[in-house]
Amino acid sequence: MCMTVWNLMLDLGFIAALLLVGVVLRAKVTFLQKLFLPASIIAGLLGLALGPSGFGWIPFSEFVSQYPGVLIAIIFGAIPIGQAAVKWSETIGRVRNMWIYSMAITILMWGGGALFGLAIVNNIWDTPTGFGLMLGAGFVGGHGTAAAIGEGFSSLGWEEATTLGYTSATVGILASVIGGMLFIKYSARKKKTSFISDFNDLPAQLRTGLVPKSQRKSMGDDTVSTISIDPFVFHVSLISLVILVSYFTKMFIESMVTQINIPLLSLAFVIGILFQFILRKTGGAEYVDKRVMDRIGSTATDLLVAFGIASINLSVVLDYAVPLIALLLFGIVWAFLIYNFVAPRIFKKHVFENAIFGWGWSTGTVAMGMALLRVADPDSKSTTLDDYALGYIAMVPVEVAIVTFGPIAMMAGAGAGWMFTSILLGTLGLVFAIAFRSNWLVKPGSQGNPVQSEATKSAM
Repeated sequence: MCMTVWNLMLDLGFIAALLLVGVVLRAKVTFLQKLFLPASIIAGLLGLALGPSGFGWIPFSEFVSQYPGVLIAIIFGAIPIGQAAVKWSETIGRVRNMWIYSMAITILMWGGGALFGLAIVNNIWDTPTGFGLMLGAGFVGGHGTAAAIGEGFSSLGWEEATTLGYTSATVGILASVIGGMLFIKYSARKKKTSFISDFNDLPAQLRTGLVPKSQRKSMGDDTVSTISIDPFVFHVSLISLVILVSYFTKMFIESMVTQINIPLLSLAFVIGILFQFILRKTGGAEYVDKRVMDRIGSTATDLLVAFGIASINLSVVLDYAVPLIALLLFGIVWAFLIYNFVAPRIFKKHVFENAIFGWGWSTGTVAMGMALLRVADPDSKSTTLDDYALGYIAMVPVEVAIVTFGPIAMMAGAGAGWMFTSILLGTLGLVFAIAFRSNWLVKPGSQGNPVQSEATKSAM
């Protein structure tokens, strides 16, 4: 069956309707509010239940599983465009420990999953060598990375990887929310939080997802005149050009070296950096509004999550059910160990807030980490998100390298898989060795009582 423009429009129409239903349900159903489930997750679950893999009431086309591969390229291509220049000499001291924490979360989840897969899962069940990467792809990566890693594995012959990655990401989000809310309530009761908060104290817009008029903000500025081109179309054109150049670059490289398959997202990120460099040199950067670029990336993310969950092949999940459950249970325990033992050894201030953000990220993507942080720090008094935003700039190449070379190494055999895993974990070991020798790490318990320190500060 050949794809037509109406396949795309109908699929988009169905998922748009489900997204609107998700918005209404999030706004009206308290249970969904307490779970902090985004409308995209709700839409995806409805699409899975009502689509071809469920009751079959929504006739999604057979191409619905291919959309995430393009959407993830849009997301990564949009990251560098409009990015402000960072004066690292002025910020590195403040964001250093958050970068270490980000490295720990990323490498431990990817490397830990790979190690568990190679050492345990592959020796008990008949699973592909790269099965352990489904933990990092779904938990710390989320649906977007699951699409990317699935594309890499599919090109190498393991087509079920995409569905397993989406399943892992969906389970991770549920673990993120349920575990995160329990941790917040427990830590608040034990006076380990810096800013005590309760769900009922949160602003209405955070609970319902609907922003009142008095709290609304502009999504961006008009940087070009509509007499020439609509500002939004101008920004969409920039990212579309990045994807176009990335696609043809991918085709050219793979035509020259037939044994290699480069994920489109990896090239989109590199081409995006190149475009941003050209924009700065030519003065065009001042006409790019980063908020608009972020909205484009966020739009692609919502669509990717909804399409990704809706396209999960339940028969594949059932085929891998037992080893997948074992991997995901390991992932939840592993993420808890990072939350409970790693964070207190990295941060001296706002330990719990940084730790709960890391829990949300390590199990259910950065967005879930932000949602949990808003519960623990509703007035954004900590510097967690600012530090993360700066530290993440240095983390993107690491994630891109993992997504690019992980499937290639794992599908090359157990020997290459062990080497890849050893390099990952060895890199983190080197980072911690440097941090230890430089006295960047913190002795647990030396932070004092966070609640008392904030109360004392307020009284002064």
